[in-house]
Amino acid sequence: MLNYTLRRLWSLVPVLLGMSIIVFFIIRAIPGNPARTILGDKASESAVENLRVELGLNDPIIMQYFRYMGDLLTGDLGTSIRTSSAISGDIWPYLAATIELAFVALLIAVIIGVNAGILSAWFQNSVFDYLAMIIALVGVSMPVFWLGLMEQWIFSLELGWLPSIGRDSVRDPVEPITHLYLFDTLLRGNMDQFIVVARHIILPGIALGTIPMAIIARMTRSSMLEVMRSDYIRTVRAKGQRMFWVVYKHSLKNAFIPVLTVIGLQTGLLLGGAILTETIFSWPGIGRYVYESIQYRDYPVVQAGILVIATIFVLVNLIVDLLYAAFDPRIKY
Repeated sequence: MLNYTLRRLWSLVPVLLGMSIIVFFIIRAIPGNPARTILGDKASESAVENLRVELGLNDPIIMQYFRYMGDLLTGDLGTSIRTSSAISGDIWPYLAATIELAFVALLIAVIIGVNAGILSAWFQNSVFDYLAMIIALVGVSMPVFWLGLMEQWIFSLELGWLPSIGRDSVRDPVEPITHLYLFDTLLRGNMDQFIVVARHIILPGIALGTIPMAIIARMTRSSMLEVMRSDYIRTVRAKGQRMFWVVYKHSLKNAFIPVLTVIGLQTGLLLGGAILTETIFSWPGIGRYVYESIQYRDYPVVQAGILVIATIFVLVNLIVDLLYAAFDPRIKY
């Protein structure tokens, strides 16, 4: 297992190197002049040219790339063109916000999706089965932005149950420790703030988790049906084992590998694809951070944001591969 893990970690190097090359050159193909964007349309050409020289944008693109990689190997993600601050210090609060939102969305998706798929397979061809699969189909087809707007309209504007924007209360903001607000409020022992933060994350968490929940439910049902038709399950049932234990103890463990694969993929997509949800709910995540940087042609921030998301994505896939052995001891790496 250790050798496999080390090989997989080494294989991440060319993946991330290729990602850095693609992102670096594609971003510089975007029309626009960062210096002009920063100084404004009324700035003189000489001022724009001086800023381009200062930022190193007039250097050959290959030289710019090697300079970028040299900084990256030392742990330096670069300096924001727009704010002139180190990206390494700026990016974590945004990344933490997205990680917290993605965690809640994934928790909702896994708990509801897995159990809905199990019950659909357990009561195959029943009213619950048809209803669950119809809801799953609607969930996959439903645009995130539309669902988010409907949530804001119904639960915030009409009913007034939940807040519609932000991460915390404007009147009583959270003093960050780790920038994971749910965790920070628990560290401080402030349950009132914890409840406020939890109420803020419910609507965006549901909006972001709906599509993964539907996909997980459908995959769980399909995998469970295949396992429950196998000979050893029929043998367990013939011995008089209660159906609950047949499903959750014997069937689920063997049916969970394809579901685990889907969960791993959805985790990466949640981290990288939360920009619509973050925009609708004014959630200060890394998606919005990168999007706003694209508008300002802030190349280093866009590169750093995409590279961080890509790194998390491949690490999640590595963790999923290692978890396979926990669910199926037959797997030998």
